[in-house]
Amino acid sequence: MDSPLNDVPSRSWLGAPIDARSLFAPEHAALMATLRGLAPADWGKEAVPGWTVHDLAAHLLGDCYGRLARHRDAHREGPAFARGETLEAFIHRVNQEWVDAFSRVSPAALTDTLGLIGGQTARFFEATDPDSLSLGVSWAGVDPAPMWLDSAREFTEFWTHRQQIGHAVGQDTDPDPRFLTVVLDTFMRALPHTLREVVAPVGTQVQVRIDGPAGGSWTVTATGHRRWSLAEPDAGRPAALVRLDAEAAWRLCTRGIQPDTALSRARIDGDRELAEAACQIVSIVY
Repeated sequence: MDSPLNDVPSRSWLGAPIDARSLFAPEHAALMATLRGLAPADWGKEAVPGWTVHDLAAHLLGDCYGRLARHRDAHREGPAFARGETLEAFIHRVNQEWVDAFSRVSPAALTDTLGLIGGQTARFFEATDPDSLSLGVSWAGVDPAPMWLDSAREFTEFWTHRQQIGHAVGQDTDPDPRFLTVVLDTFMRALPHTLREVVAPVGTQVQVRIDGPAGGSWTVTATGHRRWSLAEPDAGRPAALVRLDAEAAWRLCTRGIQPDTALSRARIDGDRELAEAACQIVSIVY
């Protein structure tokens, strides 16, 4: 997909590269520990609206198979866009078709298969070249995207779905900063695209600050008409500052909570309209 940001060849506006490669194996191990610890009744519990724990595990397996087929094996067969179908509609349709097909697969067989294929997927990502071009990241407004962003995006999906499975069975969010730091950093790369319709004088800055051990600060700067960048140096006091706790931040980016809820939990300094615009951030295909 085209974006007014895509004609910046270096894609420096995305900010400093993220290296998630070494985290795929421990994330996969954490997922398998979660799945193998489930009781039989847990597999039927709702993990996200419309999908059970079983459905979400099947979806993760589909993601792994798709990644290996396209990028490791150069396999080009598979579902195609219907006439007039948007990217979002296509992804939601094929995901549902996959989940429906796997309804006949037992939890034990699904877990064993995910253990094997997920491990292969982790090894695939470990060996990638972060500077090569890869799949577009629609919520960041870049296509093709550098592999470092595509990989980080995929890591956040695995991590997020593991949390959703854990929440379905009464577990808390995994606070391990090894994972959550990378998740939050990746999600914040949506900020320039989020603000693409906001008109502001060149040099205007909006900062999102996330509290806690896995948190940090991300400052996005207006660099021209419909252009914002994470690569510009901080210029002092931002026009708007949004402070969120880590739980609210990742749930907002994955639409586990809506912007109004996040704003009610946020501390805002400066321009309220800019802060509200930043809180429209979404870092998934939604």
